[in-house]
Amino acid sequence: MGICDQRVVIITGAGGGLGRAYALAFGAEGASVLVNDVRPAAAEAVAAEVTAAGGRAIANGDDITSTVGAQRILDAALAAFGAVHVLVNNAGILRDRMFLSLTEDDWDEVMRVHLKGHFCLAGVLGRHWRAEAKAGRAPQAAIINTSSGAGLQGSIGQSNYAAAKAGIAALTLVQAAEMARYDITVNCLAPAARTLMTESAMPDMVKAPESGFDAWDPMNVAPLVVWLGSTLGRGVSGRCFEAKGGELSLADGWRTGTVRDKGARWDPAELGPVIDQLIAAAPAPQAVYGS
Repeated sequence: MGICDQRVVIITGAGGGLGRAYALAFGAEGASVLVNDVRPAAAEAVAAEVTAAGGRAIANGDDITSTVGAQRILDAALAAFGAVHVLVNNAGILRDRMFLSLTEDDWDEVMRVHLKGHFCLAGVLGRHWRAEAKAGRAPQAAIINTSSGAGLQGSIGQSNYAAAKAGIAALTLVQAAEMARYDITVNCLAPAARTLMTESAMPDMVKAPESGFDAWDPMNVAPLVVWLGSTLGRGVSGRCFEAKGGELSLADGWRTGTVRDKGARWDPAELGPVIDQLIAAAPAPQAVYGS
């Protein structure tokens, strides 16, 4: 028996790295898993791993960046398992360049895969779950989105990626507020782990140690994702978690800080000291991610 018995999970970008870790962990806890990846062979290999370990899984290579592709993913999961309860939006790409060197294509591709990919599947599944809820079949559904430390703190050389990941964090807040009435929880996480993307972006930071605890192992992040996707996590929604190694934390987003109210319109010339006071009263900014 596992905490996800009878649950069905769709995981995007699950042909390696974090997505593979999530698929194996969900399978170990009793869930049936649709392993989605644009690399069919990679998806099939992970599905075979889940099955070999005693779980149930199918591979899928449909496009997450269109509603047509998203509908095909849902249809495949329903045909194989009869229901869907969890969506893990994990797929992503990098097109790293300094902002002034970014091309329009660099910007559009990152937004398409990250933001539009999150939008399409969540929209298709959300409408399916809404219909289930209205029919009296409470879906007990969960969406787990993927933000990033880059999206929460900024990251030099990754303005497109950071903007997309910040957008996903904000999207999570809105989805959680709007979908609660349909028995859908929505959370996001900012994981730090060894993946194809981090190996290319930060090779020196994610080498596996020769011995001892491997803080960069993607399997370290998987327990949180599985818990959020289980019925045990039903009381948590609208949160952004950070996870690395054995560390877990909640990200605290933009909040209104100290307020200076003149009670009238400010004159531009008098704002200098006021801005200095506001900055002095605010917490020091975190280091720019990746710098």
